[in-house]
Amino acid sequence: NKKAVLNTLILTFAFMLMGYSTYMILVIRSNAETPICENEPKNAIALLSYLNREQYGDWPVLYGQYYNAPPNPSEQWKDGSPLYKRDEEKGKYVIVDQRKKTIPTYDSRFCTPFTRMWSADNSLGHEDGYKNWGNIKGVPISVPDPETGETKTIYKPTFGENIAYFINYQFSHMYLRYFLWNFVGRQTDIQNTDGNPLNGNWYSGIPAIDQINCGPQENIPEETLQNKGMAKFYFLPLLLGLIGLLYQLKKRSPDTLVVAIFFLMTGIAIILYLNQYPNQPRERDYSYSCSMMAFCIWIGLGVIAIFDFLKKYIKPTYAAIVVTLVCFFAVPFVMGKNGWAGHDRSGRYTMVDFASDYLNSCAPDAILFTNGDNDTFPLWYAQEVEGIRRDVRVVNLSLLNTDWYINAMKRKAYESDPVPFSMTWDQYKEGTRDYVYFIPDTTVCKANKYYNIKQLMDFVKSDDPQTKFPSSRGNVDYFPTKNLSIPVDIQTVLRNGTVPKELADSVVSEVDWRINKGGVEKADLMILDLLANNNWKRPVYFTTTAGPSTYIGLDKYLWVEGLALRLLPVKNSGSVRGETGSVNTDVMYTNMMTKFKFGNIQDTSLYIDPTVSGMAMSVRLGFARLANALTEEGKKDSAIKVLDKCQATFPERNVDYNYYEYLVGEAYYNAGANAKANKIMNRLITIYEEDLKYYSLFTGAKSTQIDNEKEQAIGIIQRIAQVAYAAKEDAVAKKAKAVFDKFYSLYPKDRER
Repeated sequence: NKKAVLNTLILTFAFMLMGYSTYMILVIRSNAETPICENEPKNAIALLSYLNREQYGDWPVLYGQYYNAPPNPSEQWKDGSPLYKRDEEKGKYVIVDQRKKTIPTYDSRFCTPFTRMWSADNSLGHEDGYKNWGNIKGVPISVPDPETGETKTIYKPTFGENIAYFINYQFSHMYLRYFLWNFVGRQTDIQNTDGNPLNGNWYSGIPAIDQINCGPQENIPEETLQNKGMAKFYFLPLLLGLIGLLYQLKKRSPDTLVVAIFFLMTGIAIILYLNQYPNQPRERDYSYSCSMMAFCIWIGLGVIAIFDFLKKYIKPTYAAIVVTLVCFFAVPFVMGKNGWAGHDRSGRYTMVDFASDYLNSCAPDAILFTNGDNDTFPLWYAQEVEGIRRDVRVVNLSLLNTDWYINAMKRKAYESDPVPFSMTWDQYKEGTRDYVYFIPDTTVCKANKYYNIKQLMDFVKSDDPQTKFPSSRGNVDYFPTKNLSIPVDIQTVLRNGTVPKELADSVVSEVDWRINKGGVEKADLMILDLLANNNWKRPVYFTTTAGPSTYIGLDKYLWVEGLALRLLPVKNSGSVRGETGSVNTDVMYTNMMTKFKFGNIQDTSLYIDPTVSGMAMSVRLGFARLANALTEEGKKDSAIKVLDKCQATFPERNVDYNYYEYLVGEAYYNAGANAKANKIMNRLITIYEEDLKYYSLFTGAKSTQIDNEKEQAIGIIQRIAQVAYAAKEDAVAKKAKAVFDKFYSLYPKDRER
């Protein structure tokens, strides 16, 4: 009573307790061992890891190294904090990884306060992105090469270039652009990773302004104008918010500080903390949504500001009516009218149907390896909520690097038996066999011989020091050969239906392959463990979108049966057009023509966003592959039926015509349906000619930024000419060649033709 500060402290503590108490549901749910339980926060240590977001790794914020920093010449590694896990058998927490010499240290000359450019992973273009956004020239510094001892020169970024990257990318591209989407307008819903002017920029709808940001505003291609993600707000919400900010600053400046802190802490502060590297895998606008909400407070106050101004000149009642009507039509109405199409998901059921198609690509009791969120989450939903194909075990390879997820895979889920892993928790726990090297060792394995994977897994699982390889960081686990083999009981694979009858004469006695990697992470190690113990009892599949790196070199034994590649003890015909695996035409035809559903995607009134469209293009590719395989088997009528269904399912209005549609046209030519192929090719020529006309209007730096788009357009036009000539469709070929000759000058001169 009458102790305001104490009262506030007590209430603050009480609210913190109430807030954090909700996290107990995670512990309760995790101990119930539900089929989907990411991070498995069963106990105190696991919950702490979850709350600390340890799964997302660590990065420098206030001080750290530049992306090209060499190791510290005096001490390259330092010890990290020990890692604790709960040992259920011992009933206590134990250290599972001492983390000795696990944290890299860097040359202090290449470290700086407020480092913004820190990621050394250029496999995803991080270094190139830093150089592009920071316009890096650097200053030369001589450093000794740790391997050869010779001196080499590294160009260290300057602090000014570091700040330039922060302003150009982290602030402008990854925050201000999102902010202006909401209050100025948006160009398209297509992701913009490199800052090019064609897609994903803020866009007002005022040509004189938009040409500064997005390039020429005349002759904009049809697919851009029809993109439902385009939203023109004409700066109106932004202006009303700025009026509200100034009004609050004048009337109640302390309150302005409160809202400003809310705005900054949920926007700028998050930018500083996340310290994002370039080429993010998706747009990150959701990270800053609370900042946009804070600005909406000022939009609301802007209405009051205008009312206060008008009531000086007209009656308050009339002022209220006028300001209500004007502000409503200027902001909420314009935003709703122009932004609705890009937010309306009604009537669209594509993702659950595509998930169903993935699952229905698999034989009963299959194990399906997926890779990443977009591959996996729809499948989880389909099984958990819709009850679709619960006999299939979905295994996410991104999560399979973690011990808690491997634990889950060793339990029964729905109607699916546990995944037949042989490794025990002690053998795969975090900090143990996180990475296993391939080091050919002729004292253990002969150079040209293939070895049973089960025998090799026993070698890797062993704790015998003789099975370890000595290194500067201690003994490491390794495979003594890259030549692996899975034995095949031919009678078993024929009897249980693993191999279809038409391939019975092609079954091999053992699946031999060579891994072309220096080592494998835990996820790949667990795949090898599965293959060593499955004995061809359960079908094994990879999603077609998983990517070659996930197939661990088994490409020549993979067969397409829909949206999944099945591992069979039969060699396929090899890569065709760069595509993995051969097509099992009988199974795939049944799946794609009778079993698969496509979520109403043929309805042109629906909003089809880039994620759905990208998935549809993968299916379109599947139709083209199936058609070509049928044509090669002499079943041209069936091939044409497949392509006709593809065209009916994925209309251009919903799924843009591009390279994947070119493949459909090419497949029509191969099947002898030239008239249908010509229709597609002529449409593609028109589309790319329109694009090239637009690209020709760009000048200077903006022209250089769209070199990839120019290259793709001119390349597809050239391919159309070639395939049309081969099909003896001279009219189409000449039309394509005329466009090619007209615009070839746009092609980047420094690249091969």
